[in-house]
Amino acid sequence: MPWALLAAACLGMFAASSSGTTRAPFLIDMARDLSTSLPMVANLMALTSIAWGITSLVAGAASDRWGRRPFLVGGPIGLALCLAGVAAAPDYLAMVLAVSLAGAFAGGYTGVVMTEASARTVDRQRGRALGWVMSGQSLSLLVGVPLAAWAGSFIGWRGVSLGVGAIALLAAVGLFATTLRPVAVRAASAARPSLRGAMTGPVLRLLAMGVAERVCYGVSVVYFATFLQVSYRLTPAGVAIPLAVIALGNILGTVVGGQMADRLPNRLHVFAGAMVGSALLALVLYAWTPGLFATVAMGFAYIFVNAIARPSLMAALANVPDEVRGTVLGLNVTSASFGWLGAAAIGGWVMVNFGFAGFGPLAAVSALIGAALALARR
Repeated sequence: MPWALLAAACLGMFAASSSGTTRAPFLIDMARDLSTSLPMVANLMALTSIAWGITSLVAGAASDRWGRRPFLVGGPIGLALCLAGVAAAPDYLAMVLAVSLAGAFAGGYTGVVMTEASARTVDRQRGRALGWVMSGQSLSLLVGVPLAAWAGSFIGWRGVSLGVGAIALLAAVGLFATTLRPVAVRAASAARPSLRGAMTGPVLRLLAMGVAERVCYGVSVVYFATFLQVSYRLTPAGVAIPLAVIALGNILGTVVGGQMADRLPNRLHVFAGAMVGSALLALVLYAWTPGLFATVAMGFAYIFVNAIARPSLMAALANVPDEVRGTVLGLNVTSASFGWLGAAAIGGWVMVNFGFAGFGPLAAVSALIGAALALARR
């Protein structure tokens, strides 16, 4: 296992995720400083996701043609520069431009990082390797957001943005150092990699499974804090520890899922089993509120089981020819962005029309669609 590379990749994923998540504690302060409304500041995350998804696809295909190192090193450097722009933004329009460019640079290397980790491991190591890389996203929720909230009381949200930019630069140094030795590859085919060539039936099915999984996961991540606040009358500060517990469940589930993806014979069965378990837990999570401790424990279980599915899906996606792996994994990040947007949009509609009780059936249906796709014949 290329542990040094995986550590640098995890740090890069942490920086990319933290570039957006660490703004959460400062939405009110940002709205005041930028002379705009709170919803307008909250919508910055949607702009980041759109830019992230578009450039992930472009960078994935480009890395197959011209190599991955320019994206692995240049992406974090570009992200750091954009975060400096976020810190210096004088008004909302400048902030829109800065966060959109930050999302573009983050999307320009996150899919490529997973491609590099896949290329430097054999098939039966990829579940664990990709699980460690993806754990950087969970660490941004477990460590990044609480640390940002604490540091922000001294240096403000602009200082926090500069701090995340410094982490991105560290990731760039780490990725530069750990990719000096080229990956040993088989002789490439004469055909040039293309998006059309990568979009085979099995790949499309895996991408659809990824969208279903992201909707199932995203509904809880986006709205769980609000669910706790409404159900148990918690303050924003009061949800910090419950959210940390949920993030820990995501990390542990990703690690366990990586082990299962590498040690069990059928990765799609692992994915399907985790999705069925997620569906059952989602129905209980949002329909039964016996107390804060029990709800947080149920949320931990739900996120843990859901996270088991992701490494198996990523390892299955990475099991494509070297010539199109970057394209496929970049397209996965793009489709996952649509899953996130769907979770936010559909979840908002469900909350308005049915209340939080509607989240259980929504997550369950999405999870079962993913499981059915996993068990369908090739």
